Amino acid sequence: MYTKKIYSARQMAWWTRYETLLFFVIITISVAAYYFLDLSWFKVPWTPLALIGTAVAFVIGFQNNSAYGRIWEARKIWGGVVNTSRTFGMFLQDMITNEHSKTPLTKAQLQAEVKTITYRHIAWMTALRHAMRARKPWETVLKKGTDKDWGIHPPEFDANLEDDLKPYVSEADLKDVLGKNNKQTALLYQQSHHLRKLKEQGIIWEFSFLELEAILQELFTLQGKSERIKNFPYPRHFATLNHFFMWIFVLLLPLALVPQFAEIGNSFKEQHPIIGDLFVWFCIPFYIIVAWIFHTMERIGRTGENPFEGTANDVPISTIARGIEIDLRQNLGELDDEIPEQFPVKYHTQF
Repeated sequence: MYTKKIYSARQMAWWTRYETLLFFVIITISVAAYYFLDLSWFKVPWTPLALIGTAVAFVIGFQNNSAYGRIWEARKIWGGVVNTSRTFGMFLQDMITNEHSKTPLTKAQLQAEVKTITYRHIAWMTALRHAMRARKPWETVLKKGTDKDWGIHPPEFDANLEDDLKPYVSEADLKDVLGKNNKQTALLYQQSHHLRKLKEQGIIWEFSFLELEAILQELFTLQGKSERIKNFPYPRHFATLNHFFMWIFVLLLPLALVPQFAEIGNSFKEQHPIIGDLFVWFCIPFYIIVAWIFHTMERIGRTGENPFEGTANDVPISTIARGIEIDLRQNLGELDDEIPEQFPVKYHTQF
């Protein structure tokens, strides 16, 4: 646990290194101007700056709470996908039988029907996670250099949807799906049509058909909730103004902090002339700490606004979907070498 904390601290320091360097430049120039150019008159009182800092802290807190709420809602939605998928897989194996069949099928044929529907469900999860990873104009976190440096990104960025769907659906179904704007919706429609066909053949009892249709209805609900978060961004006026307010505070802070440290140094200059004269330079590390905290908290809020963007702090929908696929295919009786492995973890990050 201690090692992980150190590793996380290093990541955070590396993630904000450019801004930290900028803060160092800002405060060094301010202190140098105050010390060498005798700009003791150029200062602002603490009261208005404290009011600005308090307002910025409230806005940052609101943004972080809202961003965390979006992340947590997204996690609950995909937790619902996990539970509903497992229930769906169980229902398929126990509800597709010859009990009410007009023309009984062989055991292999029944298993083939279960496998077809199960694989189509895996295709639905695949299409949904690809849709959630699609780039939106307001998703700009990954454009920053410090977010690219790690060289990690979700597997959807390296894959093509058509290629990912091919192992799970027939050519006819794939052609139909690719012709639709909303691929995941098209796959659920195919599921419903398939279930109705089996119900008409008596392979699925009418009551069982209703239960399975209710599962599809729940999947539509979960899909719609996920799409809502993806397609409706955090209000830009809140996000943009918050960013500007933070920088206004950071740029004004030296005007109050530097004179304050100079006054502290003057208070004991007679007893310790050298330390008192140079004490103003001690405000450099304090300014960097304060500015870094405000900036980092604001940046964390911006990073968490879009929980499907593909950053290291997003909901790991790729890992979740692959985990469900492994469960479903193992319960179909497939061997481990037939089932794809879980997506790898890099730098303690799941996608």
